[in-house]
Amino acid sequence: MLLEHLQFEVEGNVGVITLDRPEAANAQSQKVLMELDQAWNAADENREVKVIVLRSNGKHFSAGHDMSGSGGSTLNREIPLPDALYDWETRGYLHYAKAWREVPKPSIAAVQGKCIAAGLMLCWPCDLIVAADNAEFSDPVVYMGICGVEYHAHTWEFGARKAKELLFTGASITAKEAEQIGMVNKVVPLDELMPATMELAERIAKQDSFALRMAKQAVNRTLDIQGFKAAIDSCFDIHHFGHTRASVVTGGTPSLAGLASMKDRGKG
Repeated sequence: MLLEHLQFEVEGNVGVITLDRPEAANAQSQKVLMELDQAWNAADENREVKVIVLRSNGKHFSAGHDMSGSGGSTLNREIPLPDALYDWETRGYLHYAKAWREVPKPSIAAVQGKCIAAGLMLCWPCDLIVAADNAEFSDPVVYMGICGVEYHAHTWEFGARKAKELLFTGASITAKEAEQIGMVNKVVPLDELMPATMELAERIAKQDSFALRMAKQAVNRTLDIQGFKAAIDSCFDIHHFGHTRASVVTGGTPSLAGLASMKDRGKG
């Protein structure tokens, strides 16, 4: 498995996926997402791996989608732009996040620095989140005229009122605040992030693999019965209504329509 922007290693019974694009604050291009999916699949298929850890090299966990235009999405120009964007984001964004959530093995995200917008789509599908004390989480894309990132788990992760506050204002939430509301499992000093994450992963890996799978499935199914999957799909459609409106209003590419506005507000 040849990976340009990632590393995948197996340490004992722990598969470690490392996003390695620090020069771009680990922003996610099409190639990065494809490689992430390959690494998730490799960890799932490796019989030695009982727990998966997702981490990033560099100062920040992920700055979200790569908005530079290099290595971006490949849209089908033979169909109307809103149609092409909907098809691409279904396959290239939403599908990946949903698939990683469904990997039967327990997964842990180790988060440091900024985790912005689509960065949430990397850590939220994981079962557990360990955060460094300098971690901050935000989704300021209302500035772009849309309701939130494609995998709209905000209400489930933040709670309804906190989700509205963070979306309405574009503000960030600290690691400690995220722990207090239950989005983050544990906050540790930055230099202890990986030791603490690996200690937790190794502790979990001592359990029976099938029992871990059933425990994960039981919790995920409970969330789905409460409406998680239906809400994710419904909010994705609302997200794309925002894209379409932005395209009509600005006459530009929907996914870039509000980028200048975000930068003007110091969010880019």
